[in-house]
Amino acid sequence: MPLTFHWFLPTNGDSRHVVGGGHGAAVTAAGRDRPPTVGYLGQIARAAEQLGFVGALTPTGAWCEDAWLTTAMISQHTERLKFLVAFRPGFVSPTLAAQMASTYQRHTGGRLLLNIVTGGESAEQRAYGDFLDKDARYERTGEFLHVVRQLWDGKTVDLAGERLSVEGARLTRLPEPVPEVYFGGSSPAALEVAARHVDVYLTWGEPPAQVARKIARVRELAAAHGRTPRFGIRLHVINRDTSEEAWAEARRLLDGFDPATVAAVQEGLGRSESEGQRRMLALHGGSRDGLEIHPNLWAGIGLVRGGAGTALVGGHEEVAERILEYHALGIEEFVLSGYPHLEAAYWFGEGVLPVLERRGLWRHPARRTGEPVTAQVPFAAARP
Repeated sequence: MPLTFHWFLPTNGDSRHVVGGGHGAAVTAAGRDRPPTVGYLGQIARAAEQLGFVGALTPTGAWCEDAWLTTAMISQHTERLKFLVAFRPGFVSPTLAAQMASTYQRHTGGRLLLNIVTGGESAEQRAYGDFLDKDARYERTGEFLHVVRQLWDGKTVDLAGERLSVEGARLTRLPEPVPEVYFGGSSPAALEVAARHVDVYLTWGEPPAQVARKIARVRELAAAHGRTPRFGIRLHVINRDTSEEAWAEARRLLDGFDPATVAAVQEGLGRSESEGQRRMLALHGGSRDGLEIHPNLWAGIGLVRGGAGTALVGGHEEVAERILEYHALGIEEFVLSGYPHLEAAYWFGEGVLPVLERRGLWRHPARRTGEPVTAQVPFAAARP
């Protein structure tokens, strides 16, 4: 199967510097360099579509714009790009969520993908009126996905669960196609939910050996339920014409990290309840030294940003090689981002994707279906 690539919509703001935020870390001042307007996010979405990305991940949380509303607006300015909408179960009923997804599919021509996010930090969850603890939130996610999938199958659902209850739930119009469900999490409870319910299990960009162990565990758990999910990875990317140029850009980003900001962000992230966040922090330990934790895998982003904190850094061929290394483990989908997101989409789309295409591992989505490839806006002209 050809590799699939998704891009990222920075609904917390964009910059030529790393924009922090998430998992208890506040959005940094750099996020005001390029506000997340529909116009600017639309530029990124159109560039991603033209370059051959299949979808675009849009985050969720108090630190960014609402993913449903933002992508619904941007969808009207794109034609093929899908939207991987991050969504927290429990904030709305599963019946309403299933209905929203069905409506989204009809109005966008079937371009919704759902990224289920069980919850942020407890303090943020409580601000939204959710007072369950972490384990209970995962239990609720399992019940939520059970109800939603039954509804999408056209069934009438009755459930008196530990966390959710519905009676006589049914959709009058089914989604076409049924949205694929993406999900990430590293705790035992998260892996069990993934094994039972999701189409694509996502991991943050850990070194290949750690990713391999996680994939093996999810496969084992899923097999017990007769399921075979696909696997994806969430990474940043810094690629240039030469390795030296790419690492110079990584150093420029690192030089822009104010020590006081790094200390404050690390203190906040250190209180995170997320097992995935703990694993991200362990990759760099809050230090600026030894950040290349695997060839071309750089942990510097995680010094100031919660969540995905690693980047592939190198020349186009080097980055392609690292992608193939993850692909050999079973990774089929790559959810990528870079700073700024508009320019970074062109660096990757014009630098790395052609390398993978020459090797027969990637094709532009339009060419897969015989459609004409939309003429791309030249990279230089795309700079705001």
